[in-house]
Amino acid sequence: MALTEIPHVGENDQMAECIDNCLEATQACEWCADECAQMGDADMARCIQLCRDVADLASLHARFMARDSNYSDQLATACAGACEECAEECARHDAEHCQVCAEVLERCAESCREMAA
Repeated sequence: MALTEIPHVGENDQMAECIDNCLEATQACEWCADECAQMGDADMARCIQLCRDVADLASLHARFMARDSNYSDQLATACAGACEECAEECARHDAEHCQVCAEVLERCAESCREMAA
């Protein structure tokens, strides 16, 4: 749950939700990338790469929102695009962790798009 004691977050439900979604996406992507790596399947290389990119972007975007950065809008757009691409890749795989990750990323992409608007 986003730290609602931060004035600009507590007053903005949309931002609080986006921070939560970005942090959840970070966790899901780290888990998915780790599970894919353990599978040792060369077909999972793209999934791993995209998950790692999203984990970094989503955590950075959450931090930028928490500190009310002037660059948060641009990062929201980048994060949304990466989440959409990664969700599409994860959805291609039958593994449970990939399916869970795809669902989480769809929510994150949507909230990031709303923040960028």
